[in-house]
Amino acid sequence: MLNWIDRLPLGGLLLIALTLGLAPFTPEPHVWQKLKMLVAGELVRPLDIFDLLLHGTPWVLLLLALSRRVLQR
Repeated sequence: MLNWIDRLPLGGLLLIALTLGLAPFTPEPHVWQKLKMLVAGELVRPLDIFDLLLHGTPWVLLLLALSRRVLQR
């Protein structure tokens, strides 16, 4: 079912996670800001939820690809 994730290059996923996943870099990365809002229970606006999904997806894909590679060894 997740065979497509095995074909994604780790270098590309890392690059996307470090650029889109952390953008904008100042004053703090969006993904970090949205995770703090989620923990505080302040993530209620649709735009904030979209931001979390947009900036968090590269990190989820990278972690999923890494974990599958480690488990397949």
